[in-house]
Amino acid sequence: MLMAASLVLLMTPALAMFYGGMSRQKSVLNMMMMSFSAMGVVGIVYVLWGWSMSYGEQDVLGLFANPFEMFGLAGVIGDAENWVTSASGAYPQVVDVGFQVTFAIITVALISGAIAERVKFGTWLTFAAVWVTLAYFPMAHMVWGGGLLSHSENSLASMIFGTVDDGEGGLTAAVAPVDFAGGTVVHINAGMAALVLVLLIGKRYDFGRTAFRPHSLPLVMLGAGLLWFGWFGFNAGSAFGANGAAGLAWINTTVATAAAMLGWLLTERIRDGHPTSLGAASGVVAGLVAITPAAGSVHPLGAIALGAVSGALCALAVGLKHRFGYDDSLDVVGVHLVAGLWGTIAIGLLATGTFDTDAGVFYSADGWKLLVVQIVIAVAALVFTAIMTAIAYVICRPLGWRISETDEQSGIDGAEHAESAYEASTNALIR
Repeated sequence: MLMAASLVLLMTPALAMFYGGMSRQKSVLNMMMMSFSAMGVVGIVYVLWGWSMSYGEQDVLGLFANPFEMFGLAGVIGDAENWVTSASGAYPQVVDVGFQVTFAIITVALISGAIAERVKFGTWLTFAAVWVTLAYFPMAHMVWGGGLLSHSENSLASMIFGTVDDGEGGLTAAVAPVDFAGGTVVHINAGMAALVLVLLIGKRYDFGRTAFRPHSLPLVMLGAGLLWFGWFGFNAGSAFGANGAAGLAWINTTVATAAAMLGWLLTERIRDGHPTSLGAASGVVAGLVAITPAAGSVHPLGAIALGAVSGALCALAVGLKHRFGYDDSLDVVGVHLVAGLWGTIAIGLLATGTFDTDAGVFYSADGWKLLVVQIVIAVAALVFTAIMTAIAYVICRPLGWRISETDEQSGIDGAEHAESAYEASTNALIR
């Protein structure tokens, strides 16, 4: 689990490379700093109250847990009774804290790509702390901590199809929702937050008039490769042990990502006449996102189909920003929201019923029930995140969201950080 946590932590610097390469040369440092700063802010906040809000026992309306119950990890470290039991055995709860904090970090960092090149760095830091508190911690509690979007007896799933005996003297949802590693908690959450922010903050000043091109495609591909590597900790680690579920998640992560890359490239070839390196890298991320909630519940053949559809869907979805006029700078909405929704809902079609999950439409006559549950939790996650993100935006508005037009034109790196990614002699070559 510690190795898996370390792999997931690597994903945030990998995301910095991916986003940094996609940015223009005059904004690459700020883009990378937004990811790195998420590690700084969320890492502290999670230890103070994030773990308690996500996984505490004192539930508040099924939305979050008492942030003061385990404030500063009180009662977590060194307590012989605080162990996590998994299919592979038990391990100290503090190890689980280490694993879960990396999820919170990457989720916040993902949002940054949508608002590239135009947001004050100080406001971003404040937003990271506010948003993770209002949106991420409650979502983690609702899905994984026994809240409204979980399998608990008081969840939405239980309200829809009732409860059954869990075999331990309690009740559980008759049709339990599935989010193996973060389709709702991470990707729908980050993708919807990104959409709300781009609508509220607005476009870059030259959006629609200037072609925004990645300044370093090799950096993009390196970042995508490291994301793929770190994602094995993300998905296989969510089996909480070296077991069959982890092995299935590893295989599914591999084949779904491969299929999504090919799906994206084929879509590009048909639509544009050329498969691109940016498309390959983006297809990798689309596949990783889509398989995240389904990694432990689908067969590898289903994972291939899920990934291929995700690659094609996202390749088409990233163009919607030009049709509808919203400036999703680095395609967070087009990739993470779209693929996160598809992966979450596709479980209702492709789940095989292994590893204690219900079967989907293609494997069971009652599979439609799981499909309904998956759609409900996806919609509920969308609505909740939209509201919480809007509140976080308003809370941070007195700080000022936008840099000036002059600073945006000259480059946010110099304006916000007084730095340049490349020496002047190199800049000419890059241009």
